[in-house]
Amino acid sequence: MFTQRDQFPMTPIVMIPGLLCSAELYAPQIAALWPFGPVTVASTLSGTTMSEIAANILRAAPPRFALIGLSMGGHVALEIMRQAPERVSRLALLNTSARPDTPEQAEQRRGMLAQAKGGDFKGLLSQVMTLLLHPAHRDDQRLLEVNVRMGLTVGLDGFERQTEAIIGRADSRPHLAYITVPALVLVGDSDPLTPPFLSEEIAAAIPNSKLVIIPECGHGSTLEQPEAVNRALVTWLEAA
Repeated sequence: MFTQRDQFPMTPIVMIPGLLCSAELYAPQIAALWPFGPVTVASTLSGTTMSEIAANILRAAPPRFALIGLSMGGHVALEIMRQAPERVSRLALLNTSARPDTPEQAEQRRGMLAQAKGGDFKGLLSQVMTLLLHPAHRDDQRLLEVNVRMGLTVGLDGFERQTEAIIGRADSRPHLAYITVPALVLVGDSDPLTPPFLSEEIAAAIPNSKLVIIPECGHGSTLEQPEAVNRALVTWLEAA
């Protein structure tokens, strides 16, 4: 039976997880987006810089694809837009900042890494991930278990490589105006790590972009408010 979705060509979709996140970050989205084309969750475990991680993903990616990144995944997505913009048909930046780390932020990241390497990694994951959620979700045991499981999957070595890549990332703000593909910029209304003003900054700089702010949502939007995120992503994929 013909549906509205049949009007749109099949588009491969590449999704990039955030710091200490595995493919499970996008579990609620895979089924929702699969009708639009094959969905791949890229690995961020290979490479020690944003440039290397992006290049590794590009080597494995389809010739042309829609690109989704959350948090660190958004940083990688912006690096992909610098390396191979002609291969990206659409861009979605979730819970992302285009700014580089300040010296204070870099120091905090290295302090957290040192704490993880010198103590209870699992306990640290539980503590930190809880703080990134919306207050209404911090007692959700299922969400906590998923976040801890993802962090353990990435592991300490992966955490260290990812941390250094994030600290060394470029300032993406000067490049935003050159992004011409349809772009979705999405953030939780209570994201403590990448507050909404950072997404507003990105959306204002990308010419063909739409800003979506998800209510009652922290930094883990795809898992905290999966239905709202799915609606936004479907609308983005269906947009002309």
